[in-house]
This record gives sequence, structure tokens and C-alpha cells, in this order.
Amino acid sequence: MPRYVILRHEGSATYQPGVHWDLMLEMAGALRTWALAELPTAARPIAAQPLPDHRLAYLDYEGPITGDRGSVAHWDEGEFDVLSESPDELAISLAGDQLRGRATLSRGGAADANWTFIFSPAGV
Repeated sequence: MPRYVILRHEGSATYQPGVHWDLMLEMAGALRTWALAELPTAARPIAAQPLPDHRLAYLDYEGPITGDRGSVAHWDEGEFDVLSESPDELAISLAGDQLRGRATLSRGGAADANWTFIFSPAGV
């Protein structure tokens, strides 16, 4: 099964100040990535910004990011399965240390750059 990680990303004073969470999914030899505005919690929509693919090294990396872009630390990690995928939606099953259940990333259509992340715990 492919791996995923959610990193707590603390930005620097010059690059995205504050904290967000990077959801990274191992797909096609890279990490497909979204910046989540909030820590994932059950059944609450969270703004998710797609980011460029990242290197697989982030599956295991914690620490400072080059270019004064802050630092990252693991919040969750595990394996996932793709349940369905279209240009406007990705549904996955997560089996991690913190999150176990179904997550959906979706947007309003091809012209909509805004994505939403929703998590539903297993057994709910």
C-alpha cells in the first residue's frame, strides 16, 4: 500500500507565517500535496490548497526546510488506498496513527481552485 504523511508545517517570518498541515500522498513516484488550513477533525470541512508535488523524502523527514521556509514535524503517518478519483475529487481510505477512516478532497469544478478536505472516522 502507498504511504501518506501529515506534517505540521510552521512557516517562517518570510514564508507563510503561522502553522498549517501538509497532507502528502505517495502517488506515481512523488508526494501529491495539499496544505490544510486546520488540523483534520471529523466531519468538518477544511480548506485545502493544492501544492506542487514533493519529494518522497518527506515521508520520513522532520526538521528545517531549505530556503527559510520554516520547519516540519510529523503529526500523522500511515498507509492509504484510493477509493475513487476524478479531476475534481479524490476519495481515500486512511490507516494511520491518528486518522483511520475515509477522507475526501474535492473542489467545485475545473475552474474552481478552492479544495475542501473532509475526514470521516472508521465506524462512524
